[in-house]
Amino acid sequence: MLGRILARFLRPYWPLLIGVVVFQAGQSVASLALPNLNADIIDRGVVTGDTGFILATGGVMLGITLVQIACAVAAVYFGARTAMGLGRDLRGAIFTRVGEFSEREVSRFGAPSLITRTTNDVQQVQMLVLMTCTMLVAAPIQSIGGGVFALREDVQLSWILVVAVPVLLGVMGFIIVRMLPLFRRMQERIDAVNRVLREQLTGMRVVRAFVREPMERERFGVANDELTETALRVGRLFALMFPSVMLIMNLSSVAVLWFGAFRVESGELQIGSLIAFLSYLIQILMAVMMATFIGVLLPRAAVSADRIGEVLETESSVVPPSRPVTELPAPGRVELRGATFSYPGAEQPVLGDVSFTAEPGTTTAIIGSTGSGKTTLVNLLPRLFDVTGGQVLVGGVDVRELDPELLWSRIGLVPQRAYLFSGTVASNLRYGNPEAADDELWAALEIAQARDFVEAMPEGLDAPIAQGGTNVSGGQRQRLAIARALVKRPEIYVFDDSFSALDTATDQRLREALAREAGDATVIVVAQRVSTIVDADRIVVLEDGAVVGVGTHDELLTTSPEYAEIVASQLSAEEAA
Repeated sequence: MLGRILARFLRPYWPLLIGVVVFQAGQSVASLALPNLNADIIDRGVVTGDTGFILATGGVMLGITLVQIACAVAAVYFGARTAMGLGRDLRGAIFTRVGEFSEREVSRFGAPSLITRTTNDVQQVQMLVLMTCTMLVAAPIQSIGGGVFALREDVQLSWILVVAVPVLLGVMGFIIVRMLPLFRRMQERIDAVNRVLREQLTGMRVVRAFVREPMERERFGVANDELTETALRVGRLFALMFPSVMLIMNLSSVAVLWFGAFRVESGELQIGSLIAFLSYLIQILMAVMMATFIGVLLPRAAVSADRIGEVLETESSVVPPSRPVTELPAPGRVELRGATFSYPGAEQPVLGDVSFTAEPGTTTAIIGSTGSGKTTLVNLLPRLFDVTGGQVLVGGVDVRELDPELLWSRIGLVPQRAYLFSGTVASNLRYGNPEAADDELWAALEIAQARDFVEAMPEGLDAPIAQGGTNVSGGQRQRLAIARALVKRPEIYVFDDSFSALDTATDQRLREALAREAGDATVIVVAQRVSTIVDADRIVVLEDGAVVGVGTHDELLTTSPEYAEIVASQLSAEEAA
């Protein structure tokens, strides 16, 4: 998976990669030339006392060093540009794919895991590319070139290379193999910490209300300790790596000096050549060490790439049509024909054979006990889910054949949990219609019974809204969400239990204003309170995912025992009449 991701996302950066290779090659060639020149200074300058040769060769070495520095800076620059561009593109691809997911795929991965994959996992792959461009590209050039130059200096000492390099590779390979499962476990533990922390922050008021802080501290402590334990095990292996490398490198250096001294004493090797051989040995071992350092990053990047690939290769269960319909023969009309929906692996469907029609200019209410499938039903209209049986038609066309943008533009959905984005009141209201004027925003606020508290804010429409709308009350948040849908002016309004946080008087005023404003639109209301839907043109009663009654309030009181039971539990006999 890592190879496929790199091949796909690095393709646009091939000019930068060529630059990395060219400049890294230049840097490596320059570094390989320096020990040989240093040997010449010792053998032909220091030994003979030729100061002119020392100065001339030293000047050449200085020039080569400046070239090496320039090549290194350029290689790091191009490598950084490549790695940062890859990270940006990967995050964009994950964000785009998650935006295509239906509720089923989002629930499967979970929000904490998707956040970790978009941030931490991408960072691991990005770091691998950066280190590869700045270190690994030069490693084979230095190791092969260093081996060739070392053999030129002295062949008999080359047995030290034959021993040291395989030993170093064996030690590093053993450590890396032990790290791979730990890295996968570490990413899973990071997901767990993110999940627990997100739950605690989101449900802080519930935690405090039930005095569960000790239990939550313990739960977070368990997840944190598990992550710490895994990280420590990785750290211990990582800590073993560099001492092992330095031990092998120092033993090799001692061996070169020990056995090389006998050859110098016998006159078979010059001192400068011995120093050059030692320099080439260190360069070779450093190149191997850099390659193995990339090997340390490789397992974690491979695990992260697998997790990223799972997201990128997961197709949404809501697939856009190949030839979408772009015109609606019956605008505003909503019809369900035997709609059935089941979650994968579920024994019983959530909805079974649901059929009803909602016409423009009418209000259709959906009511039922908790868990009867009301929210699932309204989620089928904008294709947050796809039916597993039957049809859902909007405007006379099956939603699976409609252009998604066209479908979403015709529906104004106010979800059960009203969510506001960080920004201002105006930016939230313009979410569905960026071109809306301030007058339109105030009109929508007035209909939604939200104008009074927005006017009371010092900044008015420019009043700040925190993420999730946490700086306003639940009722204010719901009214702003309703106003946001009104600004969009769709053909179909879907209110998923959107009046539950409103008091009865505000609820009534809002419904009366909505009836005047959206008189020509199709209005679908999911509600728990009978008083909210008593005036609806048609009421659909759900029980265990099936329609058990359709009619007006008065008709259902006599024909639907389930509806009569709901009414009796909420209203007195006089109120029901």
